[in-house]
Amino acid sequence: MPTLGLETHVIDQAIFDNTVSHFREARIRLPTFSELADPQRIPEVIRHSLDKVEPDAPHPLNLFRVHWNNPAAGGPFQAVPDYIVLPSSLTGVEARIVVLPADHFPMIHAHKVLATYGCLAPRIITGQFDPTHHRAVWPSTGNYCRGGIAVSRIMDCRGVAVLPEGMSRERFDWLESWVSNPEDIIRTPGTESNVKEIYDKCAELDQDPDNIIFNQFSEFGNYLAHYLCTGTAIDRVLADMKAENQELQLRAYISATGSGGTLAAGDYLKERHGCWIVAVEALECPTLLYNGFGEHNIQGIGDKHIPLIHNVMNTDVVTAISDQSTDELLVLFNSEVGQRYLVERQGVPDGIVGALHRFGFSSICNVLAAIKTARYLDLGPDDVIVTVATDGAEMYHSEHEKILGQRFAGEFDIVTAGETFGQHLAGVATDHFLELSHIDRTRIFNLGYFTWVEQQGISIEDFTARRDPGFWRHLLDLVPAWDGMIDEFNSLVGLE
Repeated sequence: MPTLGLETHVIDQAIFDNTVSHFREARIRLPTFSELADPQRIPEVIRHSLDKVEPDAPHPLNLFRVHWNNPAAGGPFQAVPDYIVLPSSLTGVEARIVVLPADHFPMIHAHKVLATYGCLAPRIITGQFDPTHHRAVWPSTGNYCRGGIAVSRIMDCRGVAVLPEGMSRERFDWLESWVSNPEDIIRTPGTESNVKEIYDKCAELDQDPDNIIFNQFSEFGNYLAHYLCTGTAIDRVLADMKAENQELQLRAYISATGSGGTLAAGDYLKERHGCWIVAVEALECPTLLYNGFGEHNIQGIGDKHIPLIHNVMNTDVVTAISDQSTDELLVLFNSEVGQRYLVERQGVPDGIVGALHRFGFSSICNVLAAIKTARYLDLGPDDVIVTVATDGAEMYHSEHEKILGQRFAGEFDIVTAGETFGQHLAGVATDHFLELSHIDRTRIFNLGYFTWVEQQGISIEDFTARRDPGFWRHLLDLVPAWDGMIDEFNSLVGLE
């Protein structure tokens, strides 16, 4: 497939040699994919050096924190990633809904920094990206462009963020504090659903050979980083839970569609546990579910097209969640009145209520889809559903205030809290939930044709090759090849 980033040999020796020299001067060492999947493999000297580096600093060593095993406030990596088991007093179901929060990832407090590393590192080691010359362009509707800017900066190269102008103010505040040039933040028309407008801008930027576009929706490094690293992290959580109860069984993995990257962990888990993979989208823009379109506010989950890196033919369920639910639950979870209601009226433990600020819009969306799945399958207490909290409420303080005014007329009291809980948690049903047949999968797969073949120039042969499970299995061969190239690259850089 003619997509940059899939090669396993050096494409341009001059760029490669220049990058080695540049990384030597900047003292940058690259972690392997295997080290990010299992941080205990990271050399002890690096782990020790990290004690002196603040996790959110633009420091090259923070590349070795781009994984799920970080503790809350620095210090040694955890053997088991942090996870939260939501109680039935909150979810209303007996099944154990397990959430891995991503807010301990460095710099951006979201897991998209893993995806951006998975895209940029292969270009570095194959001599396709010159950090002294090229600009890394990061198109995004959410946190991916922030991760790209962070990784670009600590790899001592120039990054460019492309995102809709209607995204949360906090995203732009963060970007403005990290870019060296305000022109490196490009605002495109629209909001979450306006992905094509981002593509159009990238097509314009791609006319300049100095710009390298890292399109998360078609970058298989994104898929592989999550398949290996997120999949392994969840497997460790399951092992930790099974140490106390061997009867537990993973029944489903839930992920909002987004770029398709996080969904890749489902392929990893399905191979090992036989679980369902459940893809979630906004009800206001139900592209997979109903071939639909529209606008919504579940920021960061992508719409109106099928990502090239989504393994559609291995997906078991498509479901949809309304942004009315995610908007209003964000207020419930992050207001003093709402938290008091959850503890006093519903009996939700204080510790769980105190952790709900770790769930942003798409995280709440994932939890609601997990509840739908548990209800659909009539799951019991030994059944486990796993999902991730891709970011936290810190990215949505301005949205909180906006929702309070627009949906609650500026007032959120104990009665409104009860109504919100009843409608959006206790009232979760199995509507807008489709268990996929082969025909359903084929329909969704075929929808991708219009984006990738007609608009983005992927050949029909390369597009249809993704229907074969063997295509995805062969992708996994890239990881050991890239890891070997990273080791060789680091050896040439010469850092201890």
